[in-house]
Amino acid sequence: ARLDIPFGTHHSKMMFLLYDNGMRVVIHTANLIPGDWYQKTQGVWVSPLFPKLRGGANKNDGQSPTAFKRDLIQYVAAYRNPSLATWEKHLLEHDMSSAKVYLIASVPGRHSMLQKNAWGHLKLRKILLENGPDKLEVGSWPVVCQFSSIGSLGPTADKWLCGEFHQSLAACRASIYSTLTPDKLKLIFPSVENVRISLEGYPAGTCLPYSIQTASKQPYLLKFLHQWKSEGRGRTRACPHIKTYMRPSPDYSLASWFMVTSANLSKAAWGVLEKDGSQVMIRSYEIGVLFLPNVFDMKRLKLTNDVNEGLSSEKPSFVLPYDIPLKPYKKDDEPWVYDIAHKELPDCNGMMWCPSLL
Repeated sequence: ARLDIPFGTHHSKMMFLLYDNGMRVVIHTANLIPGDWYQKTQGVWVSPLFPKLRGGANKNDGQSPTAFKRDLIQYVAAYRNPSLATWEKHLLEHDMSSAKVYLIASVPGRHSMLQKNAWGHLKLRKILLENGPDKLEVGSWPVVCQFSSIGSLGPTADKWLCGEFHQSLAACRASIYSTLTPDKLKLIFPSVENVRISLEGYPAGTCLPYSIQTASKQPYLLKFLHQWKSEGRGRTRACPHIKTYMRPSPDYSLASWFMVTSANLSKAAWGVLEKDGSQVMIRSYEIGVLFLPNVFDMKRLKLTNDVNEGLSSEKPSFVLPYDIPLKPYKKDDEPWVYDIAHKELPDCNGMMWCPSLL
C-alpha cells in the first residue's frame, strides 16, 4: 500500500471471501497473526452472502440504501494498485443490496473539495448529518470511544479531541452544532492494572502502543479515561484490541449509532483539518462499519451486556464488548504506557515489565 505522508500505516483489516455462489466481505480489528486471535478481545463484522449479479448488470446495480458497494469500490480504487483490479471487478459483479451498514474508511492524502467528506471523521460527520439522530432527542447523550492506541492529539483537548473530532461524533441530522459538552466524552483505554491482570500479563501491552513521549504531552486525557471492564462477556482479562465508537443514551440502554473499526484515537487515523478547514489530512489506511437504527427499521439500537438477551431479542441488540455503566479511572490509576517499566507488582504469570530489555 502506498503511504504518501510520513508516519502513516496500513492499518485496515479486511477480507474478501469469494465463493461459487457469491462473496462475503469481512471487516475486523485483528491482524493476521496468531496472538491477535488467541487471548485478546477483537471485533469482526461478516457481511451477508452477496450473490453474483445476473449478466448484463451495470456498475450501479446491487447498491444498498447505505451505498456500501459504491464506497467499498471507491476505497479499493484508492490504493491505486493494478493488482487489485481483479477484486474491483468481483465487487462490481456482486449484489450488495442487503448490506445494512455504512462504510467509514480512511486513505492517506490531503483531501479537499468533493473528496474532503469521503474519508475519516468527516465521512462519519457527513453520514450523521444526513441520516443521524435528531438533535432535540439526543443532544445531551454522551459519546463513547474505545480503542487500543492513542496518537499525538495536541497540547490541549480543545482543538482536535474536543474540537473537530468531537463535532463529527456529536453530529446530528442537519446540525453539527451539538449541545454535547466535553464532560460527555467518554474514552475507554486499559489502565496499567487492566494489563497486569490480563491473560497474557504485561506482554499484552505490546498491542497497546501508547508511548511515554506522547503520553507526557497530553495529561489532560486522564479526566476522560475509563477502564477496560467486560465481566458481562467474560472478557475483562482478554486485552482489548477492538476499537468501537458509539453514542448511547445516558442510561446506556439505547444507542443512536454504533461503529466498529480499525481506527484508534489518532489524527493519523481519523484525519485533521488544514487550510482553515478546506482540506483534511489523513496519514493511514483504516476501515470500519457504522450501524444506524433506521436501516434496521428501528428508532434506536438496543444495548445490552447479556449475550443471551442479545441472542433472544426479536429486534437486533448490540451486546457491547465492555460493561455498562462505564468505570472511570480511580485517582491512582494510570493509562497503560508500553515503554515504562513496571516492577512494583508481578503480572498473572509472575513476570515484571522491563521494556528496555525487549
